[in-house]
Amino acid sequence: MTSPTRPTVRTGRGAVSNPEGRFESTRAEAVDDGWGSLDEELPPLATIVQPEPARSIISRNDSPDISFDQSINPYRGCEHGCVYCYARPSHAYLNLSPGLDFETRLFYKKDAARLLEQELAAPNYRCSPITIGANTDPYQPIEREYRVTRSIIEVLAKYRHPFSIITKSAMIERDIDLLAPLAADRLVYALVSVTTLSNELKRTLEPRTASPAARLRAIRNLHEAGIPVGVMVAPIIPVLTDHELERILAAAVASGARSAAYVLVRLPYELKDLFREWLEHNEPLKAKHVMSRLQAMRGGKDNDSRFGIRQRGEGEYAALLAKRFAAACARLGLKERERFAHDSTLFRPPVLGPQLSLL
Repeated sequence: MTSPTRPTVRTGRGAVSNPEGRFESTRAEAVDDGWGSLDEELPPLATIVQPEPARSIISRNDSPDISFDQSINPYRGCEHGCVYCYARPSHAYLNLSPGLDFETRLFYKKDAARLLEQELAAPNYRCSPITIGANTDPYQPIEREYRVTRSIIEVLAKYRHPFSIITKSAMIERDIDLLAPLAADRLVYALVSVTTLSNELKRTLEPRTASPAARLRAIRNLHEAGIPVGVMVAPIIPVLTDHELERILAAAVASGARSAAYVLVRLPYELKDLFREWLEHNEPLKAKHVMSRLQAMRGGKDNDSRFGIRQRGEGEYAALLAKRFAAACARLGLKERERFAHDSTLFRPPVLGPQLSLL
């Protein structure tokens, strides 16, 4: 006789469960109370949004396989619910789960615009392009209400600071009024992430993101507004999405993309278990094949965090992916992993506080 298990799958959510983070000192387990409690349907899972106090807004990195050294993440956690998101394990630092907590317990940088202005005004600040959305999506659904991303763009526009945006949301179209004039001065560049062209796969893999068609439309509208835009085929998941590589690139080019990049799926820390759980529930016939192919590109492991390897993998299949990507880009006239030539000479730092007279 099998022991009862409580259903945990939530419609419209990516993670199948809500396991404790690796730093938590307690563990919880559902137990049948004899009244059929494990057979009851779970109540709807609400999204909780809280302000996050912060002392700074610009994050800096020195990773050799990332093309930027400054970034801003307006939100912590992401309602898009992409099960593969490499940012999920960061919720453990908040004593929250990288599972369902990551997509329902969200935090917004309430004072982002003010903090950014202060940092840009610092005497030792040196202008370097800032990437918005390197960790969680700056245009996730709560941006409609909180508008933190737009407030950041307004500050960068005011002081003519160069930046780029990475998103998988069509909401970026809302800010074309700000982005188009900046693009004319080579101050902004956009990357739209397209994981799959399948609506059915998107529904469970990244449940609250824009549809593939809406993302391609966003690329088209950005392009037509004169905003340079590229496509990020990310993440590529062996067996599930790798066969779509060429079709995604072709669809993006047809919509106006001028450059492209790709990233192999990464499974750090708790994410490896969450992803396996998702596979067993949503793609049970492919689960073993997906992990076998992925491990072949990760030295036999679920994940490989080494610089230079973590983004692309290694081995025969990883080499084949790289060749396919390069051949498709050449055929379609796409630039690979373009480093956009931002103009940093237009930046004028804020002058805050009382000023002394020159006379």
